[in-house]
Amino acid sequence: MAGFRSLARQVRDPRWSPTQRRTYLRRCLERFAPYGHRATWDHLCARAGFAPQDREPDPARLLSALAELEEARAVWLAYEREFAARRKEEKFSGIRQPGALDDWHRRTWGGNGVAWCDDPLTHPSDRLADVLRRIITAIDAGAGRACPVCAQERLLWRDRLNHYPGAGPVCAHCGIVVPLPVLTGAAVAAARGELLAAAG
Repeated sequence: MAGFRSLARQVRDPRWSPTQRRTYLRRCLERFAPYGHRATWDHLCARAGFAPQDREPDPARLLSALAELEEARAVWLAYEREFAARRKEEKFSGIRQPGALDDWHRRTWGGNGVAWCDDPLTHPSDRLADVLRRIITAIDAGAGRACPVCAQERLLWRDRLNHYPGAGPVCAHCGIVVPLPVLTGAAVAAARGELLAAAG
């Protein structure tokens, strides 16, 4: 099974047709898709300027989408290296019990679903790397009341998400499922309150 870098080389290879290069770009999302496969694809297409269903996009646009994806992947891999080093130090110091952040991070290892968007058409419009930097900053800063990506405080609790865990706070503005470790208990309770108000 080809890895991300091998697939990226094939996206760049002018010997392949635009259709084949598009397929290799889609396969890159099997290795790294911060919003989930469909939402990340929709985001990259919108930012690079080609339609998601376009079977023969301009190769220059494919390369633009790939460059954005690679930049975001580099940001996330750097964070994962720092995370692994921190956990190693904690274990050396006798802290073996993983916390909530560790549990969330284990589920997003490799960068898939870091900023899961349950609706593939609703996702942040900023560069993927910028979105990931904001999430990493929020993780380092501790719990807050707002979405770490767009700073909006209106979070809606959603059940039956197409992702693990099956429920969580979704930003009403940018559509990401906000990682629980970056939210205060009050923010989570407020999101649950929105669910109760909608049901009542």
